[in-house]
Amino acid sequence: MKCRTWCGVASLGLGLVLMAGCGAVVAGAAAGAGAVAYVRGELKATEEGSFDDVLNATGAAIADLQLTLTGKEADGLSGKLTARTADDKRVEINLKKVSETLTEIRIRVDVFGDENLSRIIHNKIKAHL
Repeated sequence: MKCRTWCGVASLGLGLVLMAGCGAVVAGAAAGAGAVAYVRGELKATEEGSFDDVLNATGAAIADLQLTLTGKEADGLSGKLTARTADDKRVEINLKKVSETLTEIRIRVDVFGDENLSRIIHNKIKAHL
């Protein structure tokens, strides 16, 4: 009887956790400009600004934070900037043109992510827009 009760509680808890995670993903995907979601180690935001403006703002944010730029690839639709922190964490910022006035930003720090640093970088990018 104890096992049945414990298994029921565990199943209910797991179900709530899974549903909460899905809700965050759906909310982040459905939201427009200014929406920010941190899911599975990656910060995803959509900001008002042309692709070129956001690309330039991202470069300026990297310089402001004194990160070492290790790579930059961009065409008119997407781009990727990679950098390293002083303690050798890898930072990858992916940009994607959504429309003439909206650009998607994805920031990942190292393999598992660093939410605080991702938000700092994102705020610096926004400050340059």
